[in-house]
Amino acid sequence: MKNKNSTKLFEEAKQFIPGGVNSPVRAFKSVGGNPRFIKRAKGAYLTDEDNNKYIDMIGSWGPMILGHAFGPIENEVRKAVKSGFSFGAPTKKEVTMAKLICDLVPSVEMVRMVNSGTEATMSAIRLARAYTGKDKIIKFEGCYHGHGDAFLISAGSGAMSMGHPDSPGVTQATANDTLTVPYNNTEALAQIIKKNKGKIAGLIIEPVVGNMGCVLPNDGYLAFIREICTKENIVLIFDEVMTGFRLAIGGAQERFGITPDLTTMGKIIGGGMPVGAYGGRKEIMEMVSPSGPMYQAGTLSGNPIAMSAGIEMLKHLKKHKDIYKDLDEAGLELATGIRKSLKELEIDYTVNQIGSMYSLFFTDKQVVDYETAKTCDTKTFGLYFNKMLEKGVYLAPSQFESLFLSTKIDKKLIKKILKANLESLKEIKLGK
Repeated sequence: MKNKNSTKLFEEAKQFIPGGVNSPVRAFKSVGGNPRFIKRAKGAYLTDEDNNKYIDMIGSWGPMILGHAFGPIENEVRKAVKSGFSFGAPTKKEVTMAKLICDLVPSVEMVRMVNSGTEATMSAIRLARAYTGKDKIIKFEGCYHGHGDAFLISAGSGAMSMGHPDSPGVTQATANDTLTVPYNNTEALAQIIKKNKGKIAGLIIEPVVGNMGCVLPNDGYLAFIREICTKENIVLIFDEVMTGFRLAIGGAQERFGITPDLTTMGKIIGGGMPVGAYGGRKEIMEMVSPSGPMYQAGTLSGNPIAMSAGIEMLKHLKKHKDIYKDLDEAGLELATGIRKSLKELEIDYTVNQIGSMYSLFFTDKQVVDYETAKTCDTKTFGLYFNKMLEKGVYLAPSQFESLFLSTKIDKKLIKKILKANLESLKEIKLGK
């Protein structure tokens, strides 16, 4: 598979962009080789600058649930562009989007649009502090909530891949106000809340983790968190940047039947355009300026083009809720097929899957938290990644990222993915 043009572009990019990329995991440092520079995407496929074509298992890190360049969304974007790119003023589309989100997400009574998932999570913890008058925040080891200072303490995703779980530039004072707890550990959570009683403003969690690979909550775990947050007057924040509108039309909170106080959302509500949002109970959201004293602003918030794409995306998902049943079945079929390959080859790796999210972990441990995720053989994952890439399957270039299915990955493509998976694992085992 040719890589001449991508290699040339990467060398040029490194002269002007730190590491040659605008987001660290894209650099392929944890898997080896050079990144592929993508020039177009359609349906289930990515095409790079050397005209190599790949089945895409990332979906722009989650939002492309309907596949790339979905026709109705593309049409709405084209229409919106004709009316202007950005106004810095309110639009009717913002109201339509807000009503849609409030209608679809169980916990959301009011919502504020922002420009990214990171903006949404940063704003949500500030709001939790404003609402409660307390300072400390609880996050979970291995969960990643964007690159805000408060979240780069035992972060997952790119921080794990790059070998820098704690980032320079984060002050000790910030670290002191961020309490970290192992995921899926009720006893540790109860202890840290007891130790900091009356000081904790909010707890932020990925209800299904996507940033140390796909890690599911234990039975009853989210219900325990909801109960203890209510009891201790802690604002419960679900980071649904990955799971929102993916695991169900109302996100993970609908799927698990747990209602948070605040919810953060990301790219999927813009059909893949740069966008984010945070929302929740009305009494909390009315603390946000100009209704209340907590300041948060953004010139591009509610961008009309992003709103146009997002409205079409959410309307389509609302109208075609059978999509979720199909995605669940596809995810299970893929995970079952990978497990069959592992059994056939007598390899004890672990597969986690829920709905259209899944991860193959290169460890014989059951991956339930940050510590078990770190037992993965990342060198072998790098070999697997590159073998799959050569066979035309584009995986996340990190062991510590969930993979995502779209509605465009049908049974025929699943068979292709499983064939590539079996061949890649066999080659690794035989040392080829």
